[in-house]
Amino acid sequence: MSLIPEKPLVISPSLAATIGLEETVLLQALNEFLSHHKPEKQGDYQWATAHIKQLTELLPFWQPQDLQRIATSLRDKGILLIASAPLLESNELRFAFNEKSSEPIEQPVTRAHSSSKTIAPGWQPEADVIQQLAQYNIPPEFCREQIPEFVTYWTERGEPRYSWGSRFIKHVLRLWRSQQTEDARRSQETPMSRDWQPSRDALEILTRQAGINSNFVEDAIPEFVLYWMERGDSSSTWNSRFIMHVKRQWARFTSAMEHDTLPKPLAANWRPSEELYDVLTLANIPRPFAESLVAEFVLYWRESGQLYGSWNTKFLQQVKRAWSRQSMANHQDPLHGKQQRPHRPDSTRSRTLVDELQDRSWANT
Repeated sequence: MSLIPEKPLVISPSLAATIGLEETVLLQALNEFLSHHKPEKQGDYQWATAHIKQLTELLPFWQPQDLQRIATSLRDKGILLIASAPLLESNELRFAFNEKSSEPIEQPVTRAHSSSKTIAPGWQPEADVIQQLAQYNIPPEFCREQIPEFVTYWTERGEPRYSWGSRFIKHVLRLWRSQQTEDARRSQETPMSRDWQPSRDALEILTRQAGINSNFVEDAIPEFVLYWMERGDSSSTWNSRFIMHVKRQWARFTSAMEHDTLPKPLAANWRPSEELYDVLTLANIPRPFAESLVAEFVLYWRESGQLYGSWNTKFLQQVKRAWSRQSMANHQDPLHGKQQRPHRPDSTRSRTLVDELQDRSWANT
């Protein structure tokens, strides 16, 4: 009993190394199929139609989706011509070897891939290459526009190839897909219009997530619209650009407010900055002590109506004076704790409660 019940498929190791093992097996199987079926000559090629059942019987170790994938690979490599719909849809494969001949090819490996050569200066793709690209809905005009660049590039590199048609197909496919992607992106672009408004999502991102004042956001719209209308640009991401624009403007605005030296009244909700507390920490003044003075500080200066360029500086002066007075009171000489020295007339122990409440010496600096 023979261990090989069927006729074996003979493949070329060199071809398998060049185009892939699976591609070589399918190529030889199709050549075997073509030798047992009468092909139909159309133009310069011998065409044959293999039904999916015939292919799975010939190659039982592959599923239909595998056959479709490998056949597509052979087509993309410029080795096989396919004139049918995808195998899984049509249940048949109408094919021809990409080699002009009046008879079925017996050794496609040797004849199609016997040697490699550099590209000729006047190289032009054959008609079947253009036809194969047309299966991807690529216009012939687009294909021909790519020839000069393709020839120049490979002439300068001087590298040999087995099939320049296959290389050209890959080159055109890459450029076509890139152009299709760019066209799709441009088709979604619109110019800026006078009545443009940011989307609700964009407004929520700015006001709720970024914490930007809603009036500030609304005031930024006319400026944004005018700028981009004058530039005449088109975009599909106006909302994203607006978000970035407002965030930049808000950062500049808040920074300017924090470092603004223009005298201004004290706001009702004013609070010391974190930088001020850092300075107090370096001076060994506890933060709770400073926080206990905020309410009185705000009340006094709100009622006074005076203007200052830096309320943080003003508050810092008050805290340091208050802390100094407390420190001196806590470290009096025990022997004279009940009697203030003559040269300390402003000590809290030498003044009445009314004097303490009316003391605003820290506000005069």
